[in-house]
Amino acid sequence: MSEQVPSWKQRIGFIAVVFGMFMAILDIQIVASSLNEIQAGVSATRDQISWVQTAYLIAEVIMIPLSGMLTRILSTRVAFVLSCAGFTLASVGCALATSLPVLVALRALQGFLGGAMIPIAYAVSFSVFPSRMLGMVQAVMGLVATMAPSIGPTVGGLITQTLSYHWLFFVNVLPGILVSVAVWNTLDIDTGDRRLIRRLDVVGLALMATFLGCLEYVLEEGPGDDWFDSTLIRSLSLVTVVAAVAFFVRVMTVETPIVDLRAFRNRNFAIGAGLGFCVGIALYGLTYLMPQFFGVVRHYNALQIGEIMFVTGAAMFCFAPVAGRASDYMDPRILLAVGLTCVGIGTAMNSTLDSQAGYDYFFWPQVIRGIGLVLCIIPITRIALGTLPKHEVGNASGLFNVLRNLGGAVGLAMLDTTRDVQFDVHWNALIPHIDTGREVVLERLQSLQLTLTGASPDPQAGAVALLAQRIGTEAQTMAFNDIFLWMGIIYLVAVPLLLFMNPPRAGASGGH
Repeated sequence: MSEQVPSWKQRIGFIAVVFGMFMAILDIQIVASSLNEIQAGVSATRDQISWVQTAYLIAEVIMIPLSGMLTRILSTRVAFVLSCAGFTLASVGCALATSLPVLVALRALQGFLGGAMIPIAYAVSFSVFPSRMLGMVQAVMGLVATMAPSIGPTVGGLITQTLSYHWLFFVNVLPGILVSVAVWNTLDIDTGDRRLIRRLDVVGLALMATFLGCLEYVLEEGPGDDWFDSTLIRSLSLVTVVAAVAFFVRVMTVETPIVDLRAFRNRNFAIGAGLGFCVGIALYGLTYLMPQFFGVVRHYNALQIGEIMFVTGAAMFCFAPVAGRASDYMDPRILLAVGLTCVGIGTAMNSTLDSQAGYDYFFWPQVIRGIGLVLCIIPITRIALGTLPKHEVGNASGLFNVLRNLGGAVGLAMLDTTRDVQFDVHWNALIPHIDTGREVVLERLQSLQLTLTGASPDPQAGAVALLAQRIGTEAQTMAFNDIFLWMGIIYLVAVPLLLFMNPPRAGASGGH
């Protein structure tokens, strides 16, 4: 990495790159809260509309590890501008799409083209800034990476309610143009080698696309299809395994692999990437889990959910400068240990929910988790990428980011499946207690029956249905409690892994 202070021109370019990364990350979540409106707009079924998200994620996860090769062929500036400009054009296409197949195709294009912006932004931060400035730089990067998915559903809900779902895509146009122009004029930091195109491993690219694409699909759609009860999921799982084996054999044996896995020889990068996978579970999993609780149990709308979840984003925003400054003077491993502990404690604090839990109950756990996430993301990136040679950072950044995204995908799949399983466990445990021979149950049924008399043609059946609904709500709440507790334990158990990481070199950490 450079030890010279970057010029103001390069700093402007870096700000533009970070904003492009923000757009790419935000676009994953901004659509999530408006799928019902998009479904109506393109005349899709509930099962079909999930492809609007799935197509984006599959395409993005394929592009992220390719970004290192693209920057070596085209240069950092050209690769980023092509990615941002393509993302912007695809956004216009998504806004104008009137049918589901066209929208899905354009969302895939949007995810593929935009996916390169995320790892390139990380690589630029390590290439442009000296090690002594990396603390605050990574604080900015960490804040963007965590804030975007946190505020995405809220922003999406506001845009759709105020304007229409088309503006979820149109909002990318002006920023996309400005970012492309700014980067082109300010960030000429290296040159590409077009000769590498002739040595491009097309077979490796096809295997990687098949492996990651099928894996992402299985993780996204598996919970809804009861996993291996679905013939398609079974078939794609088999394809994933075969393609993965072939891909890893390929990259280990060809002279110029499509993705260079040698970065994993660096112990800090290997452990850091593994912890990045865990952070992805928290970052995307908790962003998904809390809206699910408020939607399923409390029946809140997108705006109400966003107001509660804003606490996490506010905590991260306020604490990021402190964490960035601290990372310049403290061993990043210590900060990471504190961060993982905070995420674990903050998550486990939500394991005693009841069906009336709201803003007050979630406030302090969110504050603690927000601080913890910032303390995780800032040092984990420095530890993983900061000890690598400069020429390996671009490729390693792609690997690091794809593992974090896969962590999110695995986390969402695990959360959905675990919730379904635990709901059944608690439902089956509660049902035996609803015995009409118990006086308290009879009193409750009679009370509900009286309430429904005159309002329902069959008050007795209505009372039983309402009681079953209440039991379902309690079973859902208990399932959420289990998930919050288990996720908290995962993060606390991950802390000892830091003992196996080497202390950062002075050149990488900037302070020791």
